[in-house]
Amino acid sequence: MSRATRAFKVLISHPNVPAPALELLRSRGAETIICQSVPPSRDEILQKVPGVDAIYWAHYQPLNAGILDAAGSQLRCVSTMSSGIDFVDIPEFQKRGIPLGHTPGVVKNAVADLAIGLMIAAGRHFHAGRTEIERSQWKIEQINWMMGQEIRDSVIGFFGFGGISQAIAKRLQCWDVAKIIYHTRTRKENDGDFKAEHVSFEQLLQESDFLVVAAPLTNETREKFNGKAFNLMKRSSVFVNVARGGLVNQTDLHDALTNGTISAAGLDVTTPEPLPANSPLLNVPNFILPHMGTQTMKTTIEMGLLAANNILNAIEGKPMIRPAY
Repeated sequence: MSRATRAFKVLISHPNVPAPALELLRSRGAETIICQSVPPSRDEILQKVPGVDAIYWAHYQPLNAGILDAAGSQLRCVSTMSSGIDFVDIPEFQKRGIPLGHTPGVVKNAVADLAIGLMIAAGRHFHAGRTEIERSQWKIEQINWMMGQEIRDSVIGFFGFGGISQAIAKRLQCWDVAKIIYHTRTRKENDGDFKAEHVSFEQLLQESDFLVVAAPLTNETREKFNGKAFNLMKRSSVFVNVARGGLVNQTDLHDALTNGTISAAGLDVTTPEPLPANSPLLNVPNFILPHMGTQTMKTTIEMGLLAANNILNAIEGKPMIRPAY
């Protein structure tokens, strides 16, 4: 890429943005203005953002007109360091014509690894088993103690079949699954690459032994997984969500787990985040993680560099690598 034509200022909203991303920006002429508060302080951001040319948004607070107004009319672009952007007022960016980037794609491998981990951990009752040990209730003389669900010979279902779901499906090709099914609004042209079958939502619920949610949160998908959906699933099924907590009605999920409507759940995302320590979901012997899907150094650095390159492209008058609209 060519060097930016002049020095430019970039607000960095979080002090822990990976060093390689900051070094890349600085090597191309950027003055980086780094917010130091953890968690990020909106007051600090509003204090430091006036006059910047670009914003590197590395957290999940609302990114809206208030931030754009504070930045000023000279603002040239914004990139988030995230795949999902449900916290961004996209229509506001479109109205102002401000380029907006994000970092999808690079997260798929780390999230796919974690999703399979959740499938196994929930299906084989890792957390419940550990809890039994802690309570001195390890039942070594019972043949049917902690019986779980194997991936082998199981039907694996996906709600959403984009990059993350396909990365999971790719990994499962050597696991001797019975079949892979998925539900999206329209069939994916490359589903044959994963030996996957497009099915209706009802069929997805009824047939899946493991059901993995990896779809965007929209008005259409919000609380798609509710009591009605769980009641259509197998009692032995394992439910995994690596998308957004808002796709699930958590009260209904809690009821489904405690009533035996489904067998287990592995969640990497919840509503809200962080999940309160007194949440009823934490009292059921299933598996919940604190949104760790992208928490590897390799993926975090890749996300950081992509966000930086989105900004550099926009500053140089080129299309962003991953535009949000």
